[in-house]
Amino acid sequence: MKIAIILGSTRPGRFGEQVADWVVEQTQGRDDAEYELVDLKDYDLDLLGEATVPGAANRQYENPRTRRWSAKIDEFDGYVFVTAEYNHGVPAALKNAFDVLYPEWVHKGAALVSYGADGGVRSVEQWRTILANAQMHVVRGQVSFSTMLEVEEGSFTPFERRAKEMRNVFAQVTKLSAATASLRG
Repeated sequence: MKIAIILGSTRPGRFGEQVADWVVEQTQGRDDAEYELVDLKDYDLDLLGEATVPGAANRQYENPRTRRWSAKIDEFDGYVFVTAEYNHGVPAALKNAFDVLYPEWVHKGAALVSYGADGGVRSVEQWRTILANAQMHVVRGQVSFSTMLEVEEGSFTPFERRAKEMRNVFAQVTKLSAATASLRG
C-alpha cells in the first residue's frame, strides 16, 4: 500500500511546507503503508496544459510535464492532500494538478489536512465535492490547522492533540484505500 502526502501549495514562502513536513513526521513508526511526500512545486505543471480532456485521454497525455505527474500519481493507492485555504477556497495550483488528470485518481482513498486562518475548513468542504466527482473516496476525519493559533513567530506549533488526530486520519485512509483496491481492477 502506497500513500502520497501531496503538498499542494507552490506559493513562494508557503506555510504548507511546514505542515507537510509535520505530516510526514507523523508517519514515523507506522507499518500500515509506505508514505511518500509529493511536492507539487517539483512538477511545474502548466495551467490546464492538455488539449484532450483528461477523462478522455486514457493516460495518453501530450505534455511531458503532465505525463510525469500522471506517472507519479498512478503509483499510489491513496492520498493525503495538504491544502491551504486561499480566499475561502482551494489553492489554484492544487486544483489544476488535480484537474489535469482523471483516471489516476478514480476509486482511491483520500484524506485532507488543511490550514488557514480558520483552519482551512472551507477548502476542505470544496475538496470533498471535487474529489467525489472523480469517484474518490474521502475519509470522514480531517486535520485542520489554524494559522492564527498554531503558528508562533512564523514557526508551526500544532496543538498537542493534532498527533492523535493525524494517526486517526492515517488509519482511515489506509483502510479505505485498501478497501477500494478491488474497484480499480
